[in-house]
Amino acid sequence: MEKISKSTATACLICLLLILASQQRIALVEGRRTCESQSHGFKGRCLSDHNCGMVCRNEGFSDGWCRGFRQRCFCTRPC
Repeated sequence: MEKISKSTATACLICLLLILASQQRIALVEGRRTCESQSHGFKGRCLSDHNCGMVCRNEGFSDGWCRGFRQRCFCTRPC
């Protein structure tokens, strides 16, 4: 078996960390908890946090962003 090069291993580690970081966004605003819910009005894959946020604001939430492996739009509001 061939050994994995250091640059390949580093690239894999960075990709893994980026995926985990995008899924583990913690929204703490001024020490308050933030509740989130999947958007009911956003259709298709979520590719833009701005578009997701606009749809969420129209649904009565304060903001929203794309999240997860399947790229769904999640809306946020103070609990």
